[in-house]
Amino acid sequence: MAKIISKYFIAWVPSEKLCDQVHQLKLNLKDTFGLKYALKSPPHITLKMPFNWNEAKEDILLEKLKGYAKNLKAFSIQFDGFGRFGKRVIFVKVNENKDLIALQSNLTTFCKKELKLVSELSDRNYHPHMTIAFKDIKENEFDLYWKVISTSPIQAKEDFGSISLLKRKEGKWGVINRIDFMF
Repeated sequence: MAKIISKYFIAWVPSEKLCDQVHQLKLNLKDTFGLKYALKSPPHITLKMPFNWNEAKEDILLEKLKGYAKNLKAFSIQFDGFGRFGKRVIFVKVNENKDLIALQSNLTTFCKKELKLVSELSDRNYHPHMTIAFKDIKENEFDLYWKVISTSPIQAKEDFGSISLLKRKEGKWGVINRIDFMF
């Protein structure tokens, strides 16, 4: 049997209410400007960027992640307004949160040691956010996108009590397992 390598990433996925709100922002950008690339994944905060993994060992990956998450403690995070990375990414801002930074740093170490994943630049220069537009942004139209999106206020407070494993299937990302923290 041939080895099937798939793409996965680890993220936090918000409540249904916030997911719907952020998804609506993505849809508005699609309907107004044709920006649709961000619709290929559910709203999320990336904790570990996409990596390749043998599909036949997906259960091992899940068990290791469950082992990692079993002693984690939930905390709150807040979202307030929008941010951007130059003229290439628009996102919902996550307020500064030491617990989130520590969790991501510990997860990076876990992924390197236990999953044998390479530590990437994005692991070391972590800036938590929830992307609403990227890749198909036209730089010369960015100011117009920004003007439209920044008039849509967004504020939320959420419990961060789980991590999710997402998998790429047929060009789209979907949650295959949500792992709740024990505390």
